[in-house]
Amino acid sequence: MHVFFRRITTVAISGTLIALSFLVSKARATPQETYNVPGEEIVANLAAGRVIIAVVKDAMVVGTVESPIEAGSRLPSPTMLGSERVGILLGAVEWVSPVAGRDLARLDKELPRLRSHVGSASPHLRQYEEGAEAADIEAVGQGLLERLNQVAGLLHSRVELPVNEPIAELIIADYLTGYGPEVWQLTYGINQEQQKGDYWDTRVLRPVYLQFWPPEKGQPRTLIEFNYPPKDAPISLLQLLRQRDPRLTAMTESDAKMAEVANDFLAGESNKILAVDAVQFLRAALTAISTPQTRETFLSLGRETGVQWILAPPSDHVQPEEERERGPDVPSLKSSPSSE
Repeated sequence: MHVFFRRITTVAISGTLIALSFLVSKARATPQETYNVPGEEIVANLAAGRVIIAVVKDAMVVGTVESPIEAGSRLPSPTMLGSERVGILLGAVEWVSPVAGRDLARLDKELPRLRSHVGSASPHLRQYEEGAEAADIEAVGQGLLERLNQVAGLLHSRVELPVNEPIAELIIADYLTGYGPEVWQLTYGINQEQQKGDYWDTRVLRPVYLQFWPPEKGQPRTLIEFNYPPKDAPISLLQLLRQRDPRLTAMTESDAKMAEVANDFLAGESNKILAVDAVQFLRAALTAISTPQTRETFLSLGRETGVQWILAPPSDHVQPEEERERGPDVPSLKSSPSSE
């Protein structure tokens, strides 16, 4: 895992008017978070759950599972950012104004359009990628930052977040021609400045870029997992395998191929696993450890096949066909009209 830069902002718990509460106890009880804006109420629906990525012999396998909090939560769903790249947005993805009856943002659907012009990649990205690839990752990250700031700029009351919990996370997985597979995590924190009385200016900070794939030389090649909210996240699938969780042990003891795949993940040798076997294993494993009726998505991203859906997201998330075809070649956020 490569850490490029880290900016830590401490959000003090103070003030009598709370604009946004992402306290974990509340987030798990109420996925619709309420933001108080003078004269208007803003509700944000959270995409909460786990994202599991396996880079195997002939493809990448990406699975997402919701955290079934209650009816308002969103399933983290992959969004196509071209034929070789997908993005999974976690956290506050849908912003609405119930009183005004208008949608302010649906960031997971907007993601393919949220690209800002970046002339060349920042030095912290060029350490690990060269040229166009680095600039493209930063274009996506900067575009989402600009859109988040458009919405967060409406928040003028004190915001509370648990320590180190971002307002949003973006997971990027791709299989680039001539480069190979890579996995990135971009996390977005917020900062507030008090102007007068209970009036605050809210700003989303530049994302922290972490690269999880390819691993450092000599490091294991195994499952990669992300969870939102990050605090009190469930035990990872890899850790459950190490602990011989009975739900998984029953699965591997009854099927030799399942046992072989599990052993390869535990040994850090995922490059020995075929995509078809990884898909079968991960779907069975995630079903075994999830509650009934939990929604999931699955896709494979191959060097020759590109994105292939195995279990597509719900219809309310699916991108219009023209957006999927256009991929990254879309107008920048700066030149597109605001959805507000």
